[in-house]
Amino acid sequence: MELRDIEIFLTLADELHFGRTAERLHISPPRVSQAIAKQERRIGAPLFERTSRKVTLTPLGEQLRADLQAGYRRILDGVESAATTARGGPDTLTFGVLGPMWQEISPITALFRRRHPTVELRMREIRIDEPYALLREREIDVALLWLPVEEDDLTVGPVTFTEPIVVAAGRTHQLAGRPSVPLAELASLSVVPSGLPIPEYWESAVSPVPASATALRTREEVMWAVLSGDSVAFACAQGIKYLERADLVYVPIDERPTLRWGLVRRAGRLDRLVGEFFRVAEELGPLELDIAIEPAELSRLRSVG
Repeated sequence: MELRDIEIFLTLADELHFGRTAERLHISPPRVSQAIAKQERRIGAPLFERTSRKVTLTPLGEQLRADLQAGYRRILDGVESAATTARGGPDTLTFGVLGPMWQEISPITALFRRRHPTVELRMREIRIDEPYALLREREIDVALLWLPVEEDDLTVGPVTFTEPIVVAAGRTHQLAGRPSVPLAELASLSVVPSGLPIPEYWESAVSPVPASATALRTREEVMWAVLSGDSVAFACAQGIKYLERADLVYVPIDERPTLRWGLVRRAGRLDRLVGEFFRVAEELGPLELDIAIEPAELSRLRSVG
């Protein structure tokens, strides 16, 4: 089995979708189908069950995935190590962030630069609908992401900071003038999901109370429901800092739930500079993105974070 065919198999085993697998590997869907069919002919049995609704691994496919995954990672690590040695050691470290959150780890990047003045530190923005793509495609070395991260091919490093989760409501909602609200009360209200194209476990992490209006699927549908005054949504406090607008209020939650952010890398051998970046983050300890919401500010209406 060729290395590219192994990569296609493992990617499809992860995505369980031919189209997404093709996009991730920058090839055509027919190329994915051909590679899998070739592997199944060689092995003599199906590796995937395919229906019009979903793709799943067969028990044999699960076994092959387990057998190939560790060896494939060792091959990639070996090639990367050889390339690093050939160029006399890495001289760049590229990290990825969601939106403007690079500003929140400036103490980490500043200290890393002081300790490694000859290393060029680069930043790439991560798309929220593809939070792991740049890591998997080796476009970045480390990513700053929401936690948890439940991906077999990725490893979570130190927690970098936490931020409060608050409630976003329209100006006419009953919560708009409140200094705070308990979670028990929120459970009796119409709570809408984030509307973001994020993993389900991220949705749970940012929603201390499950959404009751699950039919809403897009950000604009969520915004409409909240601005109509009938529903509320959970928001990250950084939205107050970076996404101001004049038609929403943020209300603190009595129990002060938080969202954690952490550094994430590819599983396998730890790159030297990624390890140094992790050590700086661990040394500084989890930072706290604590944005105060003063009662006088509750009349200033802002956007969902």
